[in-house]
Amino acid sequence: MSLVIADSRPESLTLIAAQHEDWIVQQAITLLEKRLFKSGAALSSPAAVRDYLRLKLVAEPNEVFAVVFLDSQHQVLAYEPLFKGSVDQTSVYPRVVVQRALALNASALILAHQHPSGVTEPSFADRGLTERLKTALAMVDVRVLDHFIIGKGTPYSFAESGLL
Repeated sequence: MSLVIADSRPESLTLIAAQHEDWIVQQAITLLEKRLFKSGAALSSPAAVRDYLRLKLVAEPNEVFAVVFLDSQHQVLAYEPLFKGSVDQTSVYPRVVVQRALALNASALILAHQHPSGVTEPSFADRGLTERLKTALAMVDVRVLDHFIIGKGTPYSFAESGLL
């Protein structure tokens, strides 16, 4: 049987303290990495996006314009309802969308809004807004992957309809 006796010399205590501090620093780095590089849900298919947005927007009584901000791997950085309006319209400001995309360091995004009327066909204004947002975001290298209109039945996808 061997007997281990703790070394209480000052040099040993200093070494133990340094090792403990190194462990604490390593744990802090690990925690920071998890916070900075945490992976969000990946929206891997148009059907997944459609279902996600439908759950988020279908019950809204007034028109809401939301954005799903994505990283370069199309993982969700944030879902944000940026603008709220009335039963048939909402004002959307491209500058605000661009600011949020830059603040979140987004590489791509998906636009969405719902029509409380239930009709998912895009209006002339919806088409124009999508083009203005696409142009503004392209200036800062953020891609618009799709724009969904949520209503009754199947949500309308600009990308699947060839409008993006």
